Amino acid sequence: MQIDFQHQQSAHCENGVISNLMNHQGVKVSEPMVFGIGAGLFFVFLPFLKVNFAPGFSYRPMPGFIFRRFAKQLGIKVVHKKFKSHQEAQKVLDEKLAQGIPVGLQVGVYNLTYFPDEYRFHFNAHNLVVFGKENGNYLISDPVMDKTTSLTEKELEKVRFAQGALPPKGHLYYLESVPTQYDWEQAIKKGIKKTCKDMLAPVPIVGVKAMKWVAKKIKTWPKSIGTKKTNHYLGQLIRMQEEIGTGGGGFRFIYAAFLEESSRILNNPSLKELSKEMTEIGDEWRDFALNISRVYKNRSGEENIYEKLSDQLSRLADREKEFFQKLKKSI
Repeated sequence: MQIDFQHQQSAHCENGVISNLMNHQGVKVSEPMVFGIGAGLFFVFLPFLKVNFAPGFSYRPMPGFIFRRFAKQLGIKVVHKKFKSHQEAQKVLDEKLAQGIPVGLQVGVYNLTYFPDEYRFHFNAHNLVVFGKENGNYLISDPVMDKTTSLTEKELEKVRFAQGALPPKGHLYYLESVPTQYDWEQAIKKGIKKTCKDMLAPVPIVGVKAMKWVAKKIKTWPKSIGTKKTNHYLGQLIRMQEEIGTGGGGFRFIYAAFLEESSRILNNPSLKELSKEMTEIGDEWRDFALNISRVYKNRSGEENIYEKLSDQLSRLADREKEFFQKLKKSI
């Protein structure tokens, strides 16, 4: 059985899954619009949570939050299920496919056999769509890949029940119903307000304050934990930025595209100007990642490099604080 499902490649897995599932329902919505309405732009620093023996850094909300927010703003009903039983998880998936319903899954990356080896590490918040089953193999639309692929029953079971941080526990989801009309303007405004609230949050672990905290840590880590461990932490920071579904810089480019598209829908020219500014901020994030990569590979050679990295991230935090204050006022 194979559902007539159109695969489209995207920059980020969760956005891409949502966009593709909506397109399957005949509702054309871009990846940036999904990302913006779902308030996907985020930053969090969790020093008490260790991932790959380094503190928890994230440039996105918890897995599934973008979809839940997007659906809530537009009145879309989405069914989410998790499982203890591997057999029950496969049974429900097969039932939905037999009903002609494409199904989104949260999976672990490490055992995705179609991923290149350099991208296969322990990360359990990847998203993909299953749109059929033929000869015992599941047909996979992974939005970060350029074409569809497949996994055996055993391979899919393994990634659905991956162990470690944020275990997916067989998590599947699908669209139960979609409205015939949408209030895009209201959804866009609510999405922007939520992003501004998150990035300007008055707590130290979220938003620009979290960025400031990490900047201070970069200065102190070499003395408190040593350069080897510091470089490992920095490697984790840019891995989360550049490899986990586009991360810091890439997310800002997607958000810039969202603001440009929203400026036309809301007839708000200020959003177009802010879109250009966000693109520049994204460029700065990419420069930050490049500088860290040189340190991680022992190719920097600069003196006081950790202080320079700290200052660079601190400036980014200041710039984003000013940006989101302006964005909040613009709507």
